[in-house]
Amino acid sequence: MTRKRVLVTGGAGFVGSHLCERLLADGHEVICLDNFFTGTHANVAHLREHPRFELFRHDVQEPLTMEVDQIFHLACPASPIHYQRNPVRTIRTAVEGTLNLLDVAREASARMLIASTSEVYGDPAEHPQTESYWGNVNPIGPRACYDEGKRCAEALATSYASQYGVQVRIARIFNTYGPRMHENDGRVVSNFVVQALSGKPLTIFGDGKQTRSFCFVTDLIEGFVRLMASEHGSDPVNLGNPRESTMLELATLIKQMTGSRSEIIHEPLPKDDPVRRNPDITRAKKLLGGWGPKVPLEEGIAATIAYFRTVVGAS
Repeated sequence: MTRKRVLVTGGAGFVGSHLCERLLADGHEVICLDNFFTGTHANVAHLREHPRFELFRHDVQEPLTMEVDQIFHLACPASPIHYQRNPVRTIRTAVEGTLNLLDVAREASARMLIASTSEVYGDPAEHPQTESYWGNVNPIGPRACYDEGKRCAEALATSYASQYGVQVRIARIFNTYGPRMHENDGRVVSNFVVQALSGKPLTIFGDGKQTRSFCFVTDLIEGFVRLMASEHGSDPVNLGNPRESTMLELATLIKQMTGSRSEIIHEPLPKDDPVRRNPDITRAKKLLGGWGPKVPLEEGIAATIAYFRTVVGAS
């Protein structure tokens, strides 16, 4: 394998830090770039002394120049609590940040993978979601800064590919979980685990029958690496776990696995919150050497609980 110089934006985040680890293990030089809006130094502290690892504080909204072979562009708040806190900043990160990194890729003749999202499908009328589905997104709702920002990022990437010949890959990420999730990011797995370990009620929004499909972070990273290496081109690829779980099933599982006595309570469903989410990963299996999720939900939840026990100080 040829060693490459790889830039990871958002590299100090939950997913980004796991990706940096994998790339270093594969023998590459890794440049981790983060503005630490949601990423943390703790996520990459164990990598700081690695001879092939560099860490830079930079906001992708600001232009940059860099000589690299590959770019994994993950920089953008991904949880509703974070991206709705500053919606203008979120959409600028998604649009201006992607433009800036595409310019880096163009100038350096680098291949670039864009971390898109299943949120481009909105509250889907098609189930499960295939890459050919155009989505059902509210362009002016509370989630629009993220949903439409990512849809625009995809349009920018495909435009740079067709007009300038930039090699781009688009990964549509479905719900991902695992160690190093932010304790207060508002995502359902971290919410339930932290609430259970803290003895607080597990809060389900809506009736609990809405579904998500949960992919353990190492499975996602394997998909990233294979997609970057593929000759597939710029058509988006779903990366996620097709096992579908209701929120009530997930809350019950986490309550059992933590041994928590917390009760399960219900709150109103937030505006535009998708009712069903499940990826069709046929394209990924075909193009990425039979890629598919390997870590069972129960095993991944156990690892996530173990991590959060150290974070929330529970025994």
